[in-house]
Amino acid sequence: MTTIYFVRHAEPDLSIHDDLMRPLTESGLQASKLVTKFLFDQEIDRVFSSPFKRAIDTVKDFAEVKQLPVEVIADFRERKVSDKWIEDFHSFARRQWADFDYKLPNGDSLNEVQVRNIGALKKLLRDYPEQKLVIGTHGTSLSTILNYFDQSYDYHFFNRIKSYMPFIVCLRFDGETLVNVEEFLI
Repeated sequence: MTTIYFVRHAEPDLSIHDDLMRPLTESGLQASKLVTKFLFDQEIDRVFSSPFKRAIDTVKDFAEVKQLPVEVIADFRERKVSDKWIEDFHSFARRQWADFDYKLPNGDSLNEVQVRNIGALKKLLRDYPEQKLVIGTHGTSLSTILNYFDQSYDYHFFNRIKSYMPFIVCLRFDGETLVNVEEFLI
């Protein structure tokens, strides 16, 4: 059994519009210590993350305490919405969940996000069988991964977790077959 703890990032500073470099707020940095407390006794073998600063910083305290490197995997990155800041994000997100191929110019569709995230996940499942892994992630990425295995993880799930920061979902796999999902709001 391979166990993967997907850790959705803590509260980001939305005043910073650079998606890649958007940091956590002070509250988000404090909340990352709750992630450390939750994961501390889980016997984690490796820590991975999206390349986005907020995802890395949410798992970094845990990795440092356990003396594990945070290994960045570009294909776990969050969706690119557009080159421009979107004011009505909720309408945009609703439309994307209704049409997985919908995207704005220079943005990603949910289908594209799902394909790259699932590809990265399956590679980890092949490379690290029977291990316990942590992956620093995002709400959209996590939602599309879960949707791949069970389509009941849809817009309503995505919308339900939008304020859960940080949020942990534990997935257990037998090979590449998902056998259990457990949510933890910390």
